[in-house]
Amino acid sequence: MSEVRIDALLPAEMATRAEYLGVRKAEMPALTMFALAVLAGAFISLGAIFATTVSAGSMTVAAADGAAAFTTGLPYGVTRLLTGLVFCLGLILVVVGGAELFTGNNLIVMAWASRKVSTYALLRNWGIVYVGNFAGSIGTVILMFLTRQYTFGANAVGVAALKIAVGKTSLDFWQAMALGILCNALVCLAVWLTYSARSTMDKILAIIFPITAFVAAGFEHSIANMYFVPYALFIQMFDPAFVASVADKVPGLQSLTWGNFFIYNLIPVTIGNVIGGTILVAAVYWAVFLRNKN
Repeated sequence: MSEVRIDALLPAEMATRAEYLGVRKAEMPALTMFALAVLAGAFISLGAIFATTVSAGSMTVAAADGAAAFTTGLPYGVTRLLTGLVFCLGLILVVVGGAELFTGNNLIVMAWASRKVSTYALLRNWGIVYVGNFAGSIGTVILMFLTRQYTFGANAVGVAALKIAVGKTSLDFWQAMALGILCNALVCLAVWLTYSARSTMDKILAIIFPITAFVAAGFEHSIANMYFVPYALFIQMFDPAFVASVADKVPGLQSLTWGNFFIYNLIPVTIGNVIGGTILVAAVYWAVFLRNKN
């Protein structure tokens, strides 16, 4: 009779589980894979919506006696901490609810390195999932724009959305790639930790700290950025009156363009995410736990 255990899986067992799940993901029918990827794009966008709303707390107030204006709200670090905590919603929905996320699927490299997944199957999964994630994100952007939620809090949510996007499109290529590397190292570590889980609560707790850390530190996640930046671009394109009314609160709006989004954010961040997930996490754990088994 086999032993029944309720404690967490050990790292060597986690590696075997990661390898097994990598094969399952790579062999999934294309339509199923795409549908689950659309869900993941929407789930990460929900986390981004939550994060944008929570980060919209600070405002500038002019003193009645004509003295210098001052800013109210929480300190930067505390705001970033809260923003990171609520963004965890996205990966929790992906992992617990079941969806296919490009950045987390970088761990399929463990099965590929063991020759249980072909290069074609690996790239097929990444390609379909990446496109599906983008579709889910843009669909959420359209729906959120129609809600005009960006006008909530006396336009504070919209100002926060524009500031977030401007910050992302103002990065240079190498900076964006480096931020992407560190981001997906943490994202893949979060997914890796869930492989030890025996329960839903285990998975949620495993996700919280790595994801909070990457958001609080300002690292760059390609799929999250498929929501953050297009949402601000939609506001800029389809509600210019709103943008004009808050332009003085958002320095650097000239950098918010589709070209800057793709060239200086999405492309380098995606490259960085792949490096961080495949080399810093998947390859390392494969070499430690699986290399001598294959």
